[in-house]
Amino acid sequence: MNPRISLIVLFLVTASAFAAELPVIPPEPIAQKQELLFADDFQGTNHDVRWHRVVDTFVFENGALKGMQTRLKDVPSPDGKLVVKAHAAVYGLELPTKDSVVEVKIKFDGNTRMDVQFDDRKFTGSHYGHLCRAIVGLDKVTILDERDGTQSTNLIELRKDAAKNKDEINKLIATHSANFPAKLEAGKWYALVVETVGDEMRVTLDGQPAGYLKSPGIGHATKSKIELGVAGQSGFFDDIKVWNAAPVK
Repeated sequence: MNPRISLIVLFLVTASAFAAELPVIPPEPIAQKQELLFADDFQGTNHDVRWHRVVDTFVFENGALKGMQTRLKDVPSPDGKLVVKAHAAVYGLELPTKDSVVEVKIKFDGNTRMDVQFDDRKFTGSHYGHLCRAIVGLDKVTILDERDGTQSTNLIELRKDAAKNKDEINKLIATHSANFPAKLEAGKWYALVVETVGDEMRVTLDGQPAGYLKSPGIGHATKSKIELGVAGQSGFFDDIKVWNAAPVK
């Protein structure tokens, strides 16, 4: 299994048993919008060149961005020399940020999870430069510090002897993540907002507080790109906007 997927699965299976009391979600925004960096309503046939394919498959359909996971299991490559790993569909946006507000509409249409993720491809201390992520499912909202937790090279090393390091692994995951209950419906549009300021991330759905985490990896200063992810078939994104942000005083 792909390290990215396996570590997220490990978190979802074990975190509830090891996590401390969930952090309180701030009732008011933690970020103040500054300069509008990017906006896309996915209309028309020409799309911003900063969008690019990371993991198939995404298409523009009826004025929205549709993601469909097609790598459902590990399979041999056509030449038989490599294995094509199971992986969620991922679409990337080359847009450097530090502190930001991301607003995007999401709709579940058979899928199980939708992500807004921040990466720094030049960073070598985590798998593929993954930094932090907000995951929205029909029944939960999860925030991950991937740089220091679920995708860290430290955790990858510990998992080489998972039986011996089980407690340390679970502690590392639990102290760099938070998992909040949610109740969403397939086929309905929701307004998702991800605020990232310093080492804090706050998530709202339709204006209601839905998740919060304060963890060092969130404060990584050079977030080189934003990625949108869909696990399962299918999920829709629409009307994305990204602002620079400053802490609310």
